[in-house]
Amino acid sequence: MNTAYIENTAGKGAARYARKRTARGKSVATQPSARRPGWLTYAILAVVFVISVFPLYAAAMYGSSTTTEIARSVGTLPTWLPTVTLLENFGQVFSTEQFSIWLAFGNSLLVATTVSASTVFFATLAGFTFSKLRFRGRQVLYVAVIGTMVIPAQIGTIPMFVMMNEFGWIDSLLALAVPGLIGAFGVFWMTQYLQEALPFELIEAARVDGASMFRIFWSIALPAARPGAATLALFTFIGSWNSFFWPSVVMRSQLTMPLVIPQLRGAFTSDTGLVMSGVFLVAAPLLIVLAIAGKQLVAGVMEGAVKG
Repeated sequence: MNTAYIENTAGKGAARYARKRTARGKSVATQPSARRPGWLTYAILAVVFVISVFPLYAAAMYGSSTTTEIARSVGTLPTWLPTVTLLENFGQVFSTEQFSIWLAFGNSLLVATTVSASTVFFATLAGFTFSKLRFRGRQVLYVAVIGTMVIPAQIGTIPMFVMMNEFGWIDSLLALAVPGLIGAFGVFWMTQYLQEALPFELIEAARVDGASMFRIFWSIALPAARPGAATLALFTFIGSWNSFFWPSVVMRSQLTMPLVIPQLRGAFTSDTGLVMSGVFLVAAPLLIVLAIAGKQLVAGVMEGAVKG
């Protein structure tokens, strides 16, 4: 049994554990597939899954009920299976004259895609710089960037709103996209990922071949960071799609998907079933994205944690 292999793939802690088991005369499985999770693991995962999915399921069940049925159901769901009422509420959301849900969908998709692509590019570029380049003030600058993560975003709302107003971007998608083009979390994520995923030997070899620094980043660092970048893109896309506070501050006539929900409430009355149907429609595209990119998300997280 080669503990060096375990150390390279699972970290020093796993290697120490393997040496202790070997010293006690016990075997150590070096292949992940040789050990299957126990029933307790599956039970915990099942509980986490139910807790995570239940709010969305509850939204669908409330959307399948009328206001009277919801008022009568105290302490429980009004129904446990979808009904025709859910489809009727979906139809009302799509056909309402107050707003165009397709336009809101397009706005959210455009902003989320732009922010995700920009964040991945600039965060990977910054991560490559902080993790592989050596220059004066690198550590101080990196700490300063990470330090901005502890500052609540609400503190900068008024200054940011004043800037957007000066630029003439109020009620413009630019006010949603530009402030989110890069974030401290993305820089931190990609810096930590590239520290392990990109060997210095590849960079030195490229320098010997005469490649410029940006060429090294584009041809070597960016492909090496693909799993981590994909995970960051997915996190950023979900965060941008679900953003409600800042769009509610700067948007007037144009809507994003989260801003559709308040529009479904009446001035004096509220159809809870209709509102909850809108909540389900806002979350549905994210379910599709997660279904498509879920495997890439897990791969990115696991590869980023290979060395621990």
